[in-house]
Amino acid sequence: MKLVLFVLALCSPLVFFASQPAFDVVMRCVEADSSVHYQDEKHLENVRQLTFGGDNAEAYFSNDGKLISWQKTNPAENIPCDQIFVSDISGKLSPKLVSTGKGRTTCAYVLAGNKEVLYASTHLASDACPTPPDKKKIGKYVWSIDESYDIFVADMNGKITRQLTKTPGYDAEATLSPKGDKIVFTSMRSGDLELYTMNIDGSGVKQVTHDLGYDGGAFFSPDGKSLVFRASRPQTEEEVSEYKALLAQHLVAPTHMELFTCTVDGSNLKQLTKLGGANWAPYFHRSGKKILFASNHQYPRGFPFNLYLINVDGTGLERVTHDGTFDAFPMFSPDGKQLIFASNRNNGGTHDTNLFIADWKE
Repeated sequence: MKLVLFVLALCSPLVFFASQPAFDVVMRCVEADSSVHYQDEKHLENVRQLTFGGDNAEAYFSNDGKLISWQKTNPAENIPCDQIFVSDISGKLSPKLVSTGKGRTTCAYVLAGNKEVLYASTHLASDACPTPPDKKKIGKYVWSIDESYDIFVADMNGKITRQLTKTPGYDAEATLSPKGDKIVFTSMRSGDLELYTMNIDGSGVKQVTHDLGYDGGAFFSPDGKSLVFRASRPQTEEEVSEYKALLAQHLVAPTHMELFTCTVDGSNLKQLTKLGGANWAPYFHRSGKKILFASNHQYPRGFPFNLYLINVDGTGLERVTHDGTFDAFPMFSPDGKQLIFASNRNNGGTHDTNLFIADWKE
């Protein structure tokens, strides 16, 4: 398979892996530009666009801040559904395909030592991309919770080195603890979408959440002691019935989610937001005292999405981004000095989602 890759470049020389298969490589280089940074975004400085074209999302820093991993879809580049890429954030190395190129992948995280990457994939079930849900037939916006997802570790040449989950049903959305010793992930193994933790070798699996509803997108706090995550909590008989009916079809409707925090063992569970709408993609500020997240709560039509900052006690809500389309998947660098996020800004009126990086200003 021949791929056309758009190189992440912060205007520095590129060195290509000699072991890589043949790619068509297109280099772009964008300095900080007013077209990608809005005046009211006072926490962001020196905003740079990293990718150009397709759907690029869920970019995560490695624990040392040197690498990023992310998922990309772009049929124009022969990437029909999400595959995982890794790059040196300095721009010195080209993006490297580290997933198999088969099935659909999601939520990649570089493991300690920067020699392996963790991600979920459907490739064991089929080489083809899973069939997306028919939203028109279903009558609402839904996410697919494909039961063929399992969690794998691959080396930086794309070779699967181990399979961490083998339980029937959805296992995905894995992220790594700051110390690199624990993984938190979402699983259907109990019959509901709950959070679990495990050791980096797949052992010591422990259930974290237990309430009915979709618990996912969890991240560790900087000290590794707490978790923040998104969750739906159906309450009425109608809501519960609808949630269970969709779940039986391996689907969830993510239009009503709030943020929760808890300790890693599931104790001290607290609801952080009560904003309405979809509040998701949370990530801890380096201080551990604030959380950055995506939300559409200000817009009755459910769009756009912007980034917001909130204290861990639920006070001090502050809007961070001001794009009129979509900003989500924020993640701070380990030192808290940079922010990477996905956005529809500066896409020329297309549906492209690209990655952006900015210096963070308190």
